[in-house]
Amino acid sequence: MTEHVEWSEPEAVAAPATAAVTPADAADAARLVAFGLQPKLQPARDQQYGELLRRYREDPPFARLADAVAAGLGLVVLEVSPRAGMAVTAAEDSVFAVRMGDYARRTSADGGDRFLHGLAHLAVATLAFPRPEDLADDGYIGRISVNGVDAFVRQACRRLEERAEEQGENTDPATDAPGLEAAWRIWVRRSATGATKDARRLAGSTTGIVGKAVVFLTDSGFLQRTGDDNGGTYRTTARYQLQVRDMAGSAAMAELLELGVVPVTDGTATLLPAEDTDDLELVADAGLPFHS
Repeated sequence: MTEHVEWSEPEAVAAPATAAVTPADAADAARLVAFGLQPKLQPARDQQYGELLRRYREDPPFARLADAVAAGLGLVVLEVSPRAGMAVTAAEDSVFAVRMGDYARRTSADGGDRFLHGLAHLAVATLAFPRPEDLADDGYIGRISVNGVDAFVRQACRRLEERAEEQGENTDPATDAPGLEAAWRIWVRRSATGATKDARRLAGSTTGIVGKAVVFLTDSGFLQRTGDDNGGTYRTTARYQLQVRDMAGSAAMAELLELGVVPVTDGTATLLPAEDTDDLELVADAGLPFHS
């Protein structure tokens, strides 16, 4: 007698939702973030960096792990791509945040000049990407010069003076008076070069202030020096474009655009002012690539 046996399909073994994270995975994720903290390092020139970038883009669990490592360090991931590498920026509470006081010490900036250094950084960002489409185009490369940035700020000062005269406001406020009008007139009163006997720019001159700003941006991987003309010429990097995109909605940039003095190399277009800018005011340190 043959016993009948009922056959049934074997129960499917549920696959784990995510693979277990290994110490090696964590080390690779941290290594990728470390690469991102070296802004001058090009992925195309470092094989391991390139491989980790590829893994980030092709392996979602690894990407989430790397993002978590960055977040734990107080870093915001702006983009992960072959062109920019792992581009990160420091949140205000991050140990990697560069603060205005640190910048002032690095540049030997007098406390009273901090606002002028802020204006220099804001002007560099605006001139580097003069139109919204330039800022949105990943292939766009902005170009600025030290003398060009100084000339732009002085043009903005003239526009502010014209606006004050039209509105019947005081056109010659005290040097230590608060507000946008006074701060930008401090710039125009300052010597543009003030060169020493050996033709070096004085640190406190306006081109000296712009020079310190672009050196800082170059050291941070945001600009690349291209020549010595016009006080020094520079081109933007993908990281700087991402940084400016991140700050493009700031009140400081909106106030600058509202003046309508942003030149464009081909002379065919300018940035339009942001909407509802009447109540915006430029505040100290606004628009800088570091925190107050």
